[in-house]
Amino acid sequence: MPEAIAGRPEIAAGAPLRRSGARFLKRRRAVLGRLAGWSLVESAQTFLLGYALARALDDGFLGGSLAVGVAWLAAAAVAVCAGAYGTARVYGAVADLVEPLRDSLVRKVVDRGLHAPDGAAVSRLTHQVEIARDTFAGLVLVSRSFVFVTVGALAGLCSLAPVLLLLVLPPLVLGLALFGAALRPMARRQETFLVTDEAIAEETGAAVGGLRDITAAGAERSVAAAADERFDAERRASGALARWSVCRVLALGISGRLPIVLLLVAAPWLLDRGVTAGALVGALAYLSQSLLPALQSLMHGLGTAGTRLGVVLRRLTAVPAAGAADARPHRVPRSGVAVELSGVTFAYGPHADPVVRNLDLTLPVGGHLAVVGPSGIGKSTLAALVAGMLEPGSGEICRPGTEGRVLVPQEAYVFSGTVRENLLYLCPGEVADADVAAAAEAVGASALLARLGGPDAPLAPAELSAGERQLIALARAYLAPAPLVVLDEATCHLDPAAEARAERAFAARPGGSLIVVAHRISSALRADRVLVMDGAHARTGRHRDLLRRSALYRELAGGWGRGGAGATPSPGAAPLQPALPAGDADGVDAVAGSGLAGDGGHVVAHRAGRQMQDAGDLGDRGALGGQ
Repeated sequence: MPEAIAGRPEIAAGAPLRRSGARFLKRRRAVLGRLAGWSLVESAQTFLLGYALARALDDGFLGGSLAVGVAWLAAAAVAVCAGAYGTARVYGAVADLVEPLRDSLVRKVVDRGLHAPDGAAVSRLTHQVEIARDTFAGLVLVSRSFVFVTVGALAGLCSLAPVLLLLVLPPLVLGLALFGAALRPMARRQETFLVTDEAIAEETGAAVGGLRDITAAGAERSVAAAADERFDAERRASGALARWSVCRVLALGISGRLPIVLLLVAAPWLLDRGVTAGALVGALAYLSQSLLPALQSLMHGLGTAGTRLGVVLRRLTAVPAAGAADARPHRVPRSGVAVELSGVTFAYGPHADPVVRNLDLTLPVGGHLAVVGPSGIGKSTLAALVAGMLEPGSGEICRPGTEGRVLVPQEAYVFSGTVRENLLYLCPGEVADADVAAAAEAVGASALLARLGGPDAPLAPAELSAGERQLIALARAYLAPAPLVVLDEATCHLDPAAEARAERAFAARPGGSLIVVAHRISSALRADRVLVMDGAHARTGRHRDLLRRSALYRELAGGWGRGGAGATPSPGAAPLQPALPAGDADGVDAVAGSGLAGDGGHVVAHRAGRQMQDAGDLGDRGALGGQ
């Protein structure tokens, strides 16, 4: 087809549906001409049916000529055969009209799904496109059948006795007018029904995809209640549509059945005015065998399939409003950027203080960032924002459209099943055993897998320690096809050596980017850059730079010193002395003299510090002179 070669969709996304439909039909004038020609052949039987019966009775059987009567009946039979031949050719012409529409809609839906994906895309592609195809074909068939059958029947009635039109035309026009008035309300109810159908597809699709998570979280009742609401909405929409369908039944009775009743009641009056018995029989044949079935098909087709077609075409060809999925304007990250935050602010409630405030941050592809700060300062909140689990109250978080990300939280998620099922939970396809073994080796989980019995061994989460569960989660994230990995204290139950091995493995993945919410300062030493969160002004930089610039970072670095772990002290600097054994019930330990000016062998909390106060902030008498 030329349209497919040119790559031009048949239905323009922003154009009104009627103009788009007119353009679609205009391009296929030859197909429409063929369809009209074969429909004319098909409708010849309509005209000959009633007319042949009338002539067979009046000129043949009632006139005493059996041969004439049989001849007219034979002519009607020949017309039926010719009509059947025309019907066969009609279906071929309809196919030439319908299939290009289907192809065009599929292209439109796929293009929209790639550029603006949502949960209803599957319903549109697998369900609504087929609705459009089938209903359009049915609509073409019943509409042209009604037009040609009605013309044939009315021409036949006029040829038998023009007075018969007085009994047929008024109720026919009245019924069609009533039906036309009910089409728009029925279309609106049909659209409501389709909206609820999409909502069911989205709700059940999400539930089926997360059955294991739903069971693990004990959320069966809430998920079932949400699904029940969707089905109840669809039931109400179906009821409203059914009530409006009563108008269709009433219109059919007026336009199709009332003329038959009027013809029978007025038969004596018609016979007195010269209408023959054969003409009455032919008129009844026109009404009951041709016009009534055509009306039934038309009203059923337009009332159900036709309104549905209009709604479906509007929904399939509509362009989603800009910002419908996200009220903020979408910015594409710069080339080579894994994630970019611009002016991001987040608070847990409209009246709560922001946990993250006006944060600007750029992580390049292949970058390794450590996030440090006191407990409760918002490090896990930032991890959830980067991973997409939380939406910022203001600002933007931009990620490349094709990039995935994995968030590994502190409490590792392990479920009952095999080791392989746990490790490949985030992998869309098959993974070779060699790749599984390589991932386990990279993050330091090989010994654990061997102890458990290999990838196909059963896994009981309750029998694993917290550290072993973290190793399983780390290997799972390493196998996932996601370039960006966020470790939110995901190694807190591992020893420092195991933690270092896992972080180095993620940092070394080709094209991978890593964000580590650190609980040990050693994680910051391994990172390319460090983000220090203090609740007001976040700072980024390298370890040595932050030691000079950030008092909070100096406090967090603590006994690691200015050179970091394992660094050689500066010449002439007094070595830091280790703390005495912990044992104070208040959670503080005596500290041996550090050799620093003003040191008096004080006590220091052996838990994580929450804030840092520089010299002079305590109102002491002289620099470090007062206690």
